Amino acid sequence: MPFDDLTRLDDDALLVLYANGDPSAARILTGRLAPIVQAHAWRLLRDRAEAEDVTQEALLRLWRIAPDWRQGEAKVTTWLYRVTANLATDRIRRRRGRTVDLDTIPEPEDDRPGVEDRMQDAARADALHRALQGLPERQRQAVVLRHIEGLANPDIAEIMEIGVEAVESLVARGKRGLAAALTGHREELGYQDDD
Repeated sequence: MPFDDLTRLDDDALLVLYANGDPSAARILTGRLAPIVQAHAWRLLRDRAEAEDVTQEALLRLWRIAPDWRQGEAKVTTWLYRVTANLATDRIRRRRGRTVDLDTIPEPEDDRPGVEDRMQDAARADALHRALQGLPERQRQAVVLRHIEGLANPDIAEIMEIGVEAVESLVARGKRGLAAALTGHREELGYQDDD
């Protein structure tokens, strides 16, 4: 099948083609899915190198299960979100308790103008990240998938292997937890009463 025709296929069909020996299908799927997986891993881990490692591992697992993939049972992206979250969770658990020397962390690259704006945005992002890390694991995962990844509750339910009502409950409790963790930090984060 010509390459252009392959790009029109959905993820399921491409995975089946790869399992049947078509390397072009793997290239298309990698180009389509790797950025999504890496962005999700980075949001969970906040470490580019670890996000790249998780992305590689998640895609390797996808290639390994390709011959056994049952088309139509689950979306490839849903399966990958679940695997990525599990791999990221494993890394977070392993690194808990380790400290990081701030001097070893490279300055983030940022092409936005204004040093003050960048510092304020970074402070807000760090405050959100710290608040997210303070949430129970399942709440954090639900909030990230819903409000950062922008997924719908049914998709989140499938990824987390729970019901939609449970997702709604986790997201609501997570948002309350974030609000409580960030209360009292409005001025410090540069928000005024009218923001």
